[in-house]
Amino acid sequence: MNLSRWNLSHILDRLMRRRETANLRMRVSNVTRQTVLAECVDVADRGEKRRKGLLGREQLALGEGLWILPCEAVHTVGMRFPIDLVYLDRQHRVKKIKSAVPPWRLSACLSAHSILELAAGAIRNSQTRHGDQLEFSPVLSLDGSAVPSSAHSR
Repeated sequence: MNLSRWNLSHILDRLMRRRETANLRMRVSNVTRQTVLAECVDVADRGEKRRKGLLGREQLALGEGLWILPCEAVHTVGMRFPIDLVYLDRQHRVKKIKSAVPPWRLSACLSAHSILELAAGAIRNSQTRHGDQLEFSPVLSLDGSAVPSSAHSR
């Protein structure tokens, strides 16, 4: 592991411990396939953000998503568009995938630690498969600071 990757991983771990990820946007890469799943993923790791999820949105553009943690199951009740679901263990390995889950469905993976909700087609475009290793990194601005979720339009 190179030094810059270690530093980024170390910073992300510290942020996770301090529960400061709720205002960050993340980039999600599939290390196994050398592809990108999403460029701008919100983190829902507490309270209101977890309860609301993607409800109320008209669409989810390719490249956008929501990472819910901890989480083993989600529903699409009341949603207006299909989504891809990626279930992850604590080491960010893919446990299960569901493509283009339509509104008014339930989906679960009891061995998952978190779930990545993505625009329909993201799994196919990134060629993500069960067992792949994902990497999360903060979206950074030009000055190197983390970009808060409010900085991106919805």
